[in-house]
Amino acid sequence: MRYAVLRGVGNGSAFLRGDVRRRLGRAAHLSLVGATLLLGGAAAPVQPSQARTAGLPEAGSAADPGAPARPVAAWNDFCARYPSECTVDPTEPAVVTLTPALWHTLTTVNRRVNARIKPITDMAHWGVVDRWDFPDDGFGDCEDIQLLKRRMLVERRLSRRALRMTVVIDEIGEGHAVLMVRTDRGDLILDNKTNAVLPWQRTGYSFVKREGQDGKAWVSLNNDASPATTANR
Repeated sequence: MRYAVLRGVGNGSAFLRGDVRRRLGRAAHLSLVGATLLLGGAAAPVQPSQARTAGLPEAGSAADPGAPARPVAAWNDFCARYPSECTVDPTEPAVVTLTPALWHTLTTVNRRVNARIKPITDMAHWGVVDRWDFPDDGFGDCEDIQLLKRRMLVERRLSRRALRMTVVIDEIGEGHAVLMVRTDRGDLILDNKTNAVLPWQRTGYSFVKREGQDGKAWVSLNNDASPATTANR
């Protein structure tokens, strides 16, 4: 009888140990489920397309070109001094792919040039109403600032053909120059009036014309009347 009792006690102890292990395992599983629910569930895997567009602006549209247009007179003078700046290479891409790296480059160049160049009118700077030139002395107006941005982006191996000088009417009804970057996610604008790189539709400007991509002729945009100068700071 004593042996039988001891044997029975031994079996019960093993049973209790197994039951405790099962209960602890179930409690751990429930805790893990609860933690997952509190954290919002398991994270969905990141798709390759999401990784390529992370941090980029929403895809927009292109500013469709219209009929050929005449550039402002100061552009022609600029091209006479810097002919390579106005030459179109048809082998270069007319549209660039907007990647996170390119987006970082655009925003960085826009912000740095805006901070570096002090705004001044052409009359105060050069003694003429409108002159397009590089602001190598640290002073310039809108078109000078955009020309410097374009030069810096070309130095960073961007296609010059996708970087188009553009004339707009600004928020106060004056002629103004911006740099249009033509991308696969729409046309983006670099502007000395803001550090934000914006889709062209969100600038609030009326777009008049820009450099063409197939030759020296410019093209009209939205058929708006063209200003005679872009002397706006």
